[in-house]
Amino acid sequence: DKESLDEWLKSMLFNSFRELEIPLLKRLYDTCMEGNQERFGYWNDYTIACRETEELRMEEVNRGRAMVRVLAGLDKDLPKDWLDRAGTCQLGGFALAASQWRVELYDSALGYAWGWLENMVMAAIKLIPIGQTPGQQSLTGLADFAVTIVEDGLQVADDDLGGSCPAFAIGSSLHETQYTRLFRS
Repeated sequence: DKESLDEWLKSMLFNSFRELEIPLLKRLYDTCMEGNQERFGYWNDYTIACRETEELRMEEVNRGRAMVRVLAGLDKDLPKDWLDRAGTCQLGGFALAASQWRVELYDSALGYAWGWLENMVMAAIKLIPIGQTPGQQSLTGLADFAVTIVEDGLQVADDDLGGSCPAFAIGSSLHETQYTRLFRS
């Protein structure tokens, strides 16, 4: 129902986005702005290593490849060597696009968090189903929380990186071995 969806999304934002996704986005963005491909590759690899299951790693890589295809089609001036490195991780591609198009880090992080949140709610509208109005209520209700998560996540130090959502990881490990799955990674 809507209440348990909101609780789950808040938990994911708090434990994953605040502690891992937003801090990694910041590092990837900063390395793009500095022009440091070696560090960019390091943080891309770090992102993949933080995905707890094979399914989540495959999903990240597939989204990274898709992101690079879109970016290459949108902007012929994006450097190919950077696109090649970004092709392993969606977060890296997002950071590359934001930095190249001079979108401020804070705005980029808000957009990334909002895109994820909206995608999760849209899936819940269809799969649970909770309906359009409760879904929009969830988005509206979680918007301010997402802003706080982004602000906090941008302050996380390197030594404090590492969010975890154990139930999500367990669910993923069970899902990746099912005979039939709803979504393909």
